[in-house]
Amino acid sequence: MATDNNNKLILIPARMASTRLPGKPLADIAGLPMIIQVWKRAMEAEIGRVVIACDDEAVEDVAKSHGAEVVMTSQNHESGSDRIWEALQIVDPKAEMDTIINVQGDLPTIDKATIHASLKPLADERVDISTLATEIKDEAERTNPNVVKLIGSDRGNHIMRALYFSRATAPTGEGPLYHHIGLYAYRRAALEKFVSLKPSPLELREKLEQLRALEADMRIDAAIVDTVPLGVDTQEDLIEARKVLGHKN
Repeated sequence: MATDNNNKLILIPARMASTRLPGKPLADIAGLPMIIQVWKRAMEAEIGRVVIACDDEAVEDVAKSHGAEVVMTSQNHESGSDRIWEALQIVDPKAEMDTIINVQGDLPTIDKATIHASLKPLADERVDISTLATEIKDEAERTNPNVVKLIGSDRGNHIMRALYFSRATAPTGEGPLYHHIGLYAYRRAALEKFVSLKPSPLELREKLEQLRALEADMRIDAAIVDTVPLGVDTQEDLIEARKVLGHKN
């Protein structure tokens, strides 16, 4: 599944000050720190250069000890998108990269096919930002506010155009609901525009950063994939990730 990798960059933001699981980038999963597990998954995708963007010397040291490329960024960023924009200026000062994939540093079980799928919507030049979603199968997820729903229109070829994102059970009525997966691929110009914008009213109300882009008339399309990669936000998630990856190392 290798692609032209001359102009694509995967950035993995890693923040030590997680409120629910402090220090989680260095949490051990199957003998490796979580951030290294994510880096390995990103390297396996063979999309292009992979760089960890961190805010702590301990993460930097661990990344370097495993052969990963890493850059230090500010501890004061409000979001992962702000962190990857700073990292982009450091690692690509000549602006040679035109596609930036933000793979969250807490997705240790993500597979290369899922990362590749995030690029699919960008085949349409009208799309500014691409992301991922999957159809909700678990009835409990339909009403869970921690499961972000993508409300969109079907564009065919397993791609939806995002019209809105919500923590509510939406849309109403009969039909499938879609679980949004927080992995993004940006055109460089779109990322630059996005980080220049102030938080929008709906973003602040729903506490969903991607609504800032929609309110600024930026287009987000999502590739529909089969499964949700496990995001590690709690101790219970960490235990599950260790089970999943225990056989790989």
